[in-house]
Amino acid sequence: MGQIVPDTIERYLAGLNHLADPVLEDIARTGVAEDLPLIDAEVGALLRVLATAIGAKRILEIGTAVGYSGIWLAGALPADGMLVTMEMDEERARRARQNFARAGLAERVSVIVGDVKIMIAKVSGPFDLIYQDGAKNLYTPLLDRLVALLRPGGLLVTDNVLWNGEVAPGFTEKPTHDVADGRAIAEYNERINAHPALMTATVPLRDGVAIAVKRGSPELKPMLDTLARATHALREADFNDDARK
Repeated sequence: MGQIVPDTIERYLAGLNHLADPVLEDIARTGVAEDLPLIDAEVGALLRVLATAIGAKRILEIGTAVGYSGIWLAGALPADGMLVTMEMDEERARRARQNFARAGLAERVSVIVGDVKIMIAKVSGPFDLIYQDGAKNLYTPLLDRLVALLRPGGLLVTDNVLWNGEVAPGFTEKPTHDVADGRAIAEYNERINAHPALMTATVPLRDGVAIAVKRGSPELKPMLDTLARATHALREADFNDDARK
């Protein structure tokens, strides 16, 4: 039973979602049978809508699993777009590559296998959208690096930020999720909502999705650069007396 959104509402929303394709549906069935840590189709649809809305061309994902969420994201990319997705488990990464190929997205996806704490230092930004769904105890330690990799106006989307409601004191009498992870997510929620470079809102969909936009307009920077160059040129100019009159 959903703790955040009642089952009846979740079933209603699921019935409205027509974005899933046969490959996604097959992966979702396998995920349920194997108890894999996959998002559901409603969160997947949200990811695709967000990526499409901002015209994303470069996306970074933390936590590939078997590629389900990555397919939702990569499906919004143009032909020359790229999803870089990181996964610790080699077997899951192998299955993810197979699933990306099944979805016809293999050429738009790069699967990186390894410790995200090491790999994250090796990737170069900027990214238009970053999706954080990895180890919960790494949410806060990775935050500043992810913000640095994000372009101004880009989105940082984080899953599981309500942790079955257990981040809210008094919501549940007895936690059913890992308590340490719950504390880590609660700390992350405080940080992401107070981060000076981000403007954040949380959607209570499924297990909670935080959507943060990096402050600063990408269109404004070229204008400011031009203005700075013009100002510098004026300061360096050697005006003659006639020009001063």
